[in-house]
Amino acid sequence: MVFHRLYHYNAAMADFQVFQPQTTYTGTPIQPLKKGLPKTTQSLCPECTQLIEARIFEENGKVVMEKTCETHGDFRDIVFSDVKLYLKMEDWTFGDNRGLDNPAVTTATNCPEDCGLCNLHTSHTGLANVDLTNRCNLTCPVCFANANAAGHLYEPDFETVRKMLQALRNQKPVPGRVVQFSGGEPTIYPRFLDVLRLAKEMGFSHIQAATNGLKFTDLEFTQQCKDAGLHTLYLQFDGVCDDIYKRTRGESLWEKKLKCIENVRKVGLKIVFVPTIVKGLNDHQIGDIVRLAIEYIDCTSGISFQPVAFTGRIAKHELEEKRFTLSDFAHAVEEQTGFARAQEDWFPLACVTPFSKLISAMKGEETTTLTCHPHCSLGTYFFVDQNRKATPATRFIDIGPMLQDMDLLARKAGKRRFQIFTKFEAWNSLRKHFHEERAPEGLTFAKFLQTLQGLTDKNYGRGAKEKEGFTYKTLMLAGMHFMDSYNYDVERVKRCVIHYAAPNGLIYPFCAYNSGPVYRERIEKEFSVPFREQEEFRRLSVKAKKDCGSCINEPELVG
Repeated sequence: MVFHRLYHYNAAMADFQVFQPQTTYTGTPIQPLKKGLPKTTQSLCPECTQLIEARIFEENGKVVMEKTCETHGDFRDIVFSDVKLYLKMEDWTFGDNRGLDNPAVTTATNCPEDCGLCNLHTSHTGLANVDLTNRCNLTCPVCFANANAAGHLYEPDFETVRKMLQALRNQKPVPGRVVQFSGGEPTIYPRFLDVLRLAKEMGFSHIQAATNGLKFTDLEFTQQCKDAGLHTLYLQFDGVCDDIYKRTRGESLWEKKLKCIENVRKVGLKIVFVPTIVKGLNDHQIGDIVRLAIEYIDCTSGISFQPVAFTGRIAKHELEEKRFTLSDFAHAVEEQTGFARAQEDWFPLACVTPFSKLISAMKGEETTTLTCHPHCSLGTYFFVDQNRKATPATRFIDIGPMLQDMDLLARKAGKRRFQIFTKFEAWNSLRKHFHEERAPEGLTFAKFLQTLQGLTDKNYGRGAKEKEGFTYKTLMLAGMHFMDSYNYDVERVKRCVIHYAAPNGLIYPFCAYNSGPVYRERIEKEFSVPFREQEEFRRLSVKAKKDCGSCINEPELVG
């Protein structure tokens, strides 16, 4: 394989050689990530969604995107409020991946127009979404899925869901292994428990549900979900008081959220809090959400903060007032908790690729590698002791040098399977980056390695092993900023690792499915029926049951 050589010139990455593949598996050239400022990229006109060139540059310490559509004029948006953090995210990347060697679309030339995944895409699926329905038991003003306003019912039948899951498992060289059922509200899908069982049978190692949590206020239902194969709730969680929920979700939900958490704790599931953050609305509650997650550390595994994306038209002054960037999030955590420092403790999600490469080398097979764009996300890991004191991993681990060593170890191994003694030596070589005198109480280097194992393998991170204390309590704290047409960057779409499986057999990047070209709208219209037809179908089904006098199973809803 031929590689470009990239050199980094910040203090931590000076003289470290990163290998960058020249092509995807199907031979399409990969343009390496453009670093530094100013630079240009391909974006979209927010009015007509046509591809246009955008300029990204620094202005008064912020990172700004400007672009002009010949028809609709000029547009301007802030993509990062802290230029130093923006550039740091670029520094801590370790090269692109090579996409799929069996993409459904092999002749794509324009992203995001030729989508599905295609030969231009450089990442494989890290997390797959499967929408089970566009129905919901809430009517949230901030819902990007616009579940109840579409005027049609999207609800794929069970066999169609099977095909969507199979498309993910068929990916090569790395089959999809983490699936999240979403919607709408996925728990109201008529065969939700059957779908969980199906995903487990098909070999998905992590099964999640993106949910508002209302049905999990029922303890019996919560237990049934765990028994069927559910591992984690991605729980909609915008704040810690009803005032916030009335404004973001349209009703009081706080007590129901707490009930859901208690039931999850009782049955032994895990929760990731998912707050949608709107500047001036609930950004002041970021610290309270972090503290609550630490309080429930026995059942919370992370928080995924999501700055709101503007999927419709928005006035210029509103965009400026409500835009909340990832660097705003990092500073808010520092200001509201004091737990994590904005400049020192945050890294892009893509920085973990050396860890994945090392695991792949040890297993002798490729595993999921999160080679997303460095400006899609940032995060840190807290290690939480028995007294609920949270310490970022950066305080006792030399993160940068450790990742560099992991990358070199993985590269050295190539495709040769590690022998047992070699594996031990590889992990032990990382000991120099671990400073036990600064680590939380009870966290030894051996326990740290066990915790890494638990983070990648739920057989060690949950259940009996967790109760035995095999791993240390950790909390992932992350920000994931999905794009809208105002801040759209095609280079981010090409590297996306969060995908949607669709009933047409294709797989789409998150920010092509929900924004930009919005493939969601096209697909849901194609695989939907009008609500009025569905209501008539339900009425006739109920009448047939009464007339028959016996229990007739209602036919599955056809997507």
